[in-house]
Amino acid sequence: MFSPWLRTILRPLWPQYRALVQYSLFVNLLALATPVFVLQIYDRVVFHSGLSTLQGLSLGMAVVIVFDFLLRQARSRLMQQVSLRIDAALGRQLFFKLTALPLRALESRPGSFWQSIFRDMDQVRNMLGGPTAVLLVDLPFVLLFIGLIFIIAAPIVWVLFVALGAFVGLAWWSSSAVQTASLAERQTALARDALVAEIVAGRTTVKALAIGESLRPVWEDRHVDAIETSIQRGQVSDRFGNLGMEMTIFTTIAMTVVGALAILDQQMTIGGLIAANMLSTRIIAPLNQLVGAWRGFATYREATERLDEMLSMPEERQDTELEFDRPTGVVSIQQLEFNYDEDAPQVINNHAYTIKPGGLHGIVGRNGSGKSTLLKLMQGLYTPTSGRVLLDDADVQQFTRGELALWYGYVPQECFLFAGTVRDNICKVVPDATDERVLALTRRLGLHDDITDLPDGYNTDIGEAGMRLSAGQRQK
Repeated sequence: MFSPWLRTILRPLWPQYRALVQYSLFVNLLALATPVFVLQIYDRVVFHSGLSTLQGLSLGMAVVIVFDFLLRQARSRLMQQVSLRIDAALGRQLFFKLTALPLRALESRPGSFWQSIFRDMDQVRNMLGGPTAVLLVDLPFVLLFIGLIFIIAAPIVWVLFVALGAFVGLAWWSSSAVQTASLAERQTALARDALVAEIVAGRTTVKALAIGESLRPVWEDRHVDAIETSIQRGQVSDRFGNLGMEMTIFTTIAMTVVGALAILDQQMTIGGLIAANMLSTRIIAPLNQLVGAWRGFATYREATERLDEMLSMPEERQDTELEFDRPTGVVSIQQLEFNYDEDAPQVINNHAYTIKPGGLHGIVGRNGSGKSTLLKLMQGLYTPTSGRVLLDDADVQQFTRGELALWYGYVPQECFLFAGTVRDNICKVVPDATDERVLALTRRLGLHDDITDLPDGYNTDIGEAGMRLSAGQRQK
């Protein structure tokens, strides 16, 4: 079963998938030509010195090769288009969802988790628009090759059926083993990447306190765990891949031995045996690939489960029925309570007061008393456990994040700016702001002189996270 979000993405692509089936049908039909050609060469040309037959067959095979190349090229271009459309649609949906999630949902997972979500998008694209999708479409045509073997080499068909059962069993056996190993590899890799992300994000603290050496043992432990699980996953995948190769060799030997006995009994021809062996490779090859592809299936299933979880998370309000005027700024807090987790103690406990516009108010308390949390509740960034915050007698939860962001001015303790120019960051909320509006804002904040002192003024590249500016400049 496909998840609703995946069905939405795949529904417009059904015409392309139908075309893929059609291309694969003709590709597999043309694949029958080579064994039949070999059969005719051995049974008619060699034994009867049919040179004219050889010329005709060779000319026909030349035409088959040209058409086979054109069909495979068309199928490749089709799958590239499918991959691009999946990538574009899913990427757009993930980005929208990421920006629509509440702040508490984003804070509940480390940054490495959200980065890995976009790597999961690659797994989905590769599965539904890559070689694995072509492999799944080609698998039903195995029956076509079996039917031809039954016609030209009936005595050895039972060997092929035994081999097919063995390959299906091997694929089923490998699925659970590879999935378990891949999950362990991912978890250890995420733990390692999370530590790297923390070190990079806190590089100033790491350098100022010289704590690199104290972090080294933690890094080495996580890195070793990641390497060990990667080796274990590789060993599992290699073991099943090697078993598949040995089974392929064994199947060829068994078919040749049984076919030789059938030839001695005059139940089939030498050309039939050679053609059957060629057809058997067309049957066993996708099954062998299926054994090796279980890692891709396992990672795809894990990726879709994580994407299901993310895309099913509740979003912030995205629209309102009525367009409100700019509030006057009366903020009322009514019996407000908040705790970060169900079992955690309350950070905000039964607060109730009103903040009127036009004044200056101070919230004073010791570290950890909930001052920053209260400000986030007032802005609607957090949802209270109980109680509510009113803005001009309307619950802030009724408004969209875009509306509240325009009405509230907020300077956090740690300001994060995006890589780009000074003007780009000033206009993030209002991308179409005019130069006059930008200048009026910066002059009112007392920032214009600071900006004009920069090497390129408003066009100055402020670097990653705005690190080329001072903390006070970033806050302004």
